[in-house]
Amino acid sequence: MNYVTLIGCLVLGTPQVRGQTSAPASARPVAPPVAVPADGFSGKVLETTNAASYTYVLVDTGTGQRWTAAPQVAVKLGDTVAVADAMPMPNYHSKTLDRDFAVVYFTGNLTVNGVASGASGTSVSLPTNHPPIAGAVARPTVELTGIKKAAGGKRVAEIFADQAKLKGKAVKVRGRVVKYNAGIMGKNWLHIQDGTGSAGSNDLTVTTATSVKVGDTVLVSGTVVTDRDFGGGYKYSVIIEDAKVTVE
Repeated sequence: MNYVTLIGCLVLGTPQVRGQTSAPASARPVAPPVAVPADGFSGKVLETTNAASYTYVLVDTGTGQRWTAAPQVAVKLGDTVAVADAMPMPNYHSKTLDRDFAVVYFTGNLTVNGVASGASGTSVSLPTNHPPIAGAVARPTVELTGIKKAAGGKRVAEIFADQAKLKGKAVKVRGRVVKYNAGIMGKNWLHIQDGTGSAGSNDLTVTTATSVKVGDTVLVSGTVVTDRDFGGGYKYSVIIEDAKVTVE
């Protein structure tokens, strides 16, 4: 994964972290946690700090403030950023920072001053002085033809159609990675498709310890989980968690 996943609001009174650049937290009102809009959000950087392999950024959207975390990227106070494909993680505690967040939106797609670098490795530059666009990340077009059904397994659409019967049962499914966010809450998040189904039944989310990349064909083995609610409005009708994933 996504996700990746996917950013929120800092709890008032939390101490400052060495090396971070910001105005005092007490000087900034904190907005209540909200789910990320489908088209992402953008704004000015109020605070930023690096922790392990992530960069945490407090974004002033103009209507509130949200924390986002992305794979380490160069960003500074006053920059304009846009967040897309984010996964909200409510009541998040960063062990590295020893800091609590009401919500952090983890993402692999963070645009800084019009230049987007995503987990897929895609980099896009907007024209000079172009206003920032939330989610302005070029998403790769993944070819979904020629994907064979796993031996003794299911198609993506079949898992959605039979989710009630498959709940708690082990399945195999082959698909192609169309989205990938690494290292969110200790897991990698991927979305796979195999060309079956339609909107709402054609994209299956998988969490795993295996590293993949967008475009990989993978064989997924794991247990079907239904009605999974991570909070912050981020719910899955079907998900396969902690799966064994083999890149073919």
